[in-house]
Amino acid sequence: MRKLAAALSAALVLLLGTAPAQAAAGPVKPTPGTVNQHKVQWISAKPYKQKSLKVTWWGGPQECRPLARVKVTETKKKVTVTLYEGSIKDNGMCIMIAVKKSTIIKLKAPLGKRKVVDGAR
Repeated sequence: MRKLAAALSAALVLLLGTAPAQAAAGPVKPTPGTVNQHKVQWISAKPYKQKSLKVTWWGGPQECRPLARVKVTETKKKVTVTLYEGSIKDNGMCIMIAVKKSTIIKLKAPLGKRKVVDGAR
């Protein structure tokens, strides 16, 4: 099914010159061995359960531009979340398509009234 979706998206890119936006199936986890890591700005961070945040951002398909790692710095007044995406070595060609992705981040303490800050800004 994924190969069919990828083939259809590739055909749209060839016909339209761009690819449609998609949403990832569910929260993604960091992929070990990711190379060429870079910071990615996120679009929302919402409390999730008691000591977690659900962070959402636009990125490339997880198979091509996976979440590499997440850096979290907590203080009494704020929580800074920095997302890093990268690429998979020797993965071959990937289509340019925007995918709305999210990940769940565990905090050391409940968020409470602390401000959440994007470490990539």
